[in-house]
Amino acid sequence: MAPPRRDQLGTASPRRGGGERVWSQIERSLEQLIASGEARPGERLGTEHELASRYGVNRHTVRQALASLASRGLVRVEHGHGTFVEDLAIDYMLGRRTRFSENVAAAGLEGRHIALENTELKSDSIIASQLRIASGTRVLRIKTLGEVRGMPVSVAEHFIPARRFAGIGERFAELGSLTSAFAEFGVRDYTRKQSLVTARVPDPQTAMLLRQPATRPVLHVEAVNLDSRGRPIEFLRSDFCGDRVQLVFESGK
Repeated sequence: MAPPRRDQLGTASPRRGGGERVWSQIERSLEQLIASGEARPGERLGTEHELASRYGVNRHTVRQALASLASRGLVRVEHGHGTFVEDLAIDYMLGRRTRFSENVAAAGLEGRHIALENTELKSDSIIASQLRIASGTRVLRIKTLGEVRGMPVSVAEHFIPARRFAGIGERFAELGSLTSAFAEFGVRDYTRKQSLVTARVPDPQTAMLLRQPATRPVLHVEAVNLDSRGRPIEFLRSDFCGDRVQLVFESGK
């Protein structure tokens, strides 16, 4: 069966003289179509000639944009057939030792964890119960964005006991890894107590950060991580983009 094709792209002619290269504007336009889901995995975007005509540029300019997208794994170019949206979906392992960086590396991809917010607040009854602390005890709330190939795949809230881990938010922002940040506070290994997964409609901010329609469900994961003595160090709420991530449960690991 032939893959679906897109004969009409929601494209606009790039602006010249605005400080951003024309090919970079085209790359960003096509990336937005892919991220929003308007251009789906396996869909044909067009040939160089077709895209050049739609954007009102020459083929060399389009070729630069497609080469950059292809180097990031977002599209594949099939000579004589056109350019197709790649399937970004990665297998994300949920087991006793769940690590964002290791999951992304295992898929042979490049990714990063970005700190969006770092605040301190009083724990509510749910957070306190998960962390086994008294309700109202101060906790750190670190909000993060997970990206793979420059595309957002997850938005998460990490709740961490403030007294024990004062300053860990700043260290995470510098290191880009909570695992590395925990190690600096004496927690060199930790395991996951449980992971609860549900499907839900994202709130508007999460949908915006994931660059997806607000009506498209996300995979919502709630989890608790424990140190080597079995003490909770983190309560985690994550929303994964369902068409970019496949959650895989590891048994006995």
